[in-house]
Amino acid sequence: MIKALGSAFFYTRFFSSFSALGYRRRARSWPKFEPDFSGQLWVVTGATGGIGRAIVLGALKAGAQVIAVARSPEKLRSLALTAATDRLSTACVDLSLSSAVRAFAASLARGPKIDVLMNNVGVLLNEHSLTASGVETSFASNLLNHFVLTEQLKASATLKANGAVINMSSGGMYGTKLKLAEMNATRAPGYDGMAAYALHKRAQVELTRAFNQRWQGAPICYVMHPGWADTDGVRTSLPMFRAVLKGFLRSAEQGADTALWLAATRPPNAPDGGIWLDRELHPEHAFSFTRSSPDDANALYAWLQQLSKPRGLG
Repeated sequence: MIKALGSAFFYTRFFSSFSALGYRRRARSWPKFEPDFSGQLWVVTGATGGIGRAIVLGALKAGAQVIAVARSPEKLRSLALTAATDRLSTACVDLSLSSAVRAFAASLARGPKIDVLMNNVGVLLNEHSLTASGVETSFASNLLNHFVLTEQLKASATLKANGAVINMSSGGMYGTKLKLAEMNATRAPGYDGMAAYALHKRAQVELTRAFNQRWQGAPICYVMHPGWADTDGVRTSLPMFRAVLKGFLRSAEQGADTALWLAATRPPNAPDGGIWLDRELHPEHAFSFTRSSPDDANALYAWLQQLSKPRGLG
């Protein structure tokens, strides 16, 4: 009962901002947006569905060369048929496995430099599962391997210094503080997929801060959230949420808009961070309790660095 009341309060608090109503209200004041990504190389993870697919198609429409990354060969073939352009290439990679992500990053290092890395893949799992090497699957997909891919591409100078990394977070991160000890939930008893997802998405905000502190804008790193979009992931993982709010959910294209806008305009981040939504920089915290964490961006970075050392981790 308490959990249900908390969810109702959360959704009521953010409805006017994260729903399609918020998108349409803000979009009324936007100037015409016709990006030109000609000559750019993009890498987009989680590329075959929902927001990731919309980002791929939007980048291609604006002239980019795109490497679409996902684990389903069938869905990658479907995307290629829809795109119908030789500027799209695909990579079948299980993004929950660090070994597969390292191999993929090494293959990218042998090719041209990357202008935009879109860390879009994200999963909300209602059932607990571990990778073959004992890492909780959603943690591996949502955070650990974002770190592995981004760090390896940065270390190999495959990311252009004037490029951009865009991390796809979620409005769910507003409901939790950063808690390293709970991030990799390796035990099934008490597992809560929604709570785990929120933790990972909060951590993406802090990881973006850590990258920007270390890189000093070369490349620049953004963290954004797409609002509440009607995607396959929402239909599968949050059926009740979708049933209640279906008429107010954003399209995948609306959810992808800020990612394309950030890549095109490269606005400065605020010195104290923030999270991008609908082409605006918003505060990272909506509730005071999420500020009081014993952990910070540096602790998160060091922890992920330790976890990601090649030693058979999934």
